[in-house]
Amino acid sequence: MQGKTILLIIGGGIAAFKSLELLRELRRAGARVLPVLTENGARFVTPLSLGALAEEKVRTSLWDLEDEATMGHIALSRAADLVVVCPATANLMARAAHGLADDLATTLLLATDKPVLMVPAMNVRMWLHAATRRNVATLRGDGVTVLDPAEGAMACGEFGPGRLPETGVIIAAIAAHFSTHRPLAGKHIVVTAGPTHEAIDPVRFIGNHSSGKQGFAIAGALAALGARVSLVSGPVALATPPGVTRIDVTSAIEMAAAVEAALPADAAVMVAAVADWRVEAAPQKHKKAPGAPPPSLTLVENPDILAGLGHGPNRPRLLVGFAAETGDLIANATAKRVRKGADWIVANNVAEGVFGAETNHVHLITADGAEDWGPAAKAEIAHTLAARIANAL
Repeated sequence: MQGKTILLIIGGGIAAFKSLELLRELRRAGARVLPVLTENGARFVTPLSLGALAEEKVRTSLWDLEDEATMGHIALSRAADLVVVCPATANLMARAAHGLADDLATTLLLATDKPVLMVPAMNVRMWLHAATRRNVATLRGDGVTVLDPAEGAMACGEFGPGRLPETGVIIAAIAAHFSTHRPLAGKHIVVTAGPTHEAIDPVRFIGNHSSGKQGFAIAGALAALGARVSLVSGPVALATPPGVTRIDVTSAIEMAAAVEAALPADAAVMVAAVADWRVEAAPQKHKKAPGAPPPSLTLVENPDILAGLGHGPNRPRLLVGFAAETGDLIANATAKRVRKGADWIVANNVAEGVFGAETNHVHLITADGAEDWGPAAKAEIAHTLAARIANAL
């Protein structure tokens, strides 16, 4: 994205505040960002905040006398390499789908001759409504790229698809649009992400706090470099990165089987936080009886997916594991690399609260030693690792 110009249109939804983070990451990636704030968007973020981050004038009105004296909206619609609408509300997408041009944002969308990427965010019922589905189909038919929203809890208290995708997913989609350097074209890479859930009974399970964000960002970054990516994901509420084939699983046994089925691969990046043990699950729900002790849970060791690849007959040419540690980071990760038969280990200290966060602090462990990649956004770490994998393959 270095040297690219992006016209960022910010719609009027609660997710508008996330546009500030997106803008910052785009600038960090080397892009120039021209912000356009709708009237409703200004109810959630201010022109001052956007202008400070973009270091550009924020356009808000079609009736700006100074800008429109020279038909500024036409020039603005052609000034960018890509138009990004984030968040794209149901209302904004409906107006764009029907060719309305009653404010600056919709006029720009109608007047532009540049590619458009829309990032939806809305209530689950609005996203699933037949009218929205028709509008999305119309936009896609007109050549607009519309990302699928993420699934999860919403500000309104409901749950389902409609959340704004994570910033790393949006950055990956933008990077994929601009990518002409595709060094991983023709390569197949398997990525695992998220937690596994190990059933105790039909109601309860043992799990962990992994959000899947780092693994999904890595899958998207690899796809942006041209790889065919098979993403084996545990239970997470994240949108599938563009260009990625996703296989959803729940348990460690299911994940091991899905990884095996996805082989052969040129590389594998095992990011998932796989449970080391599973429970001999009860066929019925454990009932709490007054005065009775809690049930005894018998733990059984799960298959070691990373070691199985590292020492197995279908070993990928490049095998990358992850080590989530709470102490002795470098020593534990170095030993794990050798023990599991991995080429690299990406190690992080999960005691620092990285689960679910947008940033991470990792060390890359190789046969040559440890490299401190420092604190960075998970999207940035993903692109750094993807570039390193491309060089190795």
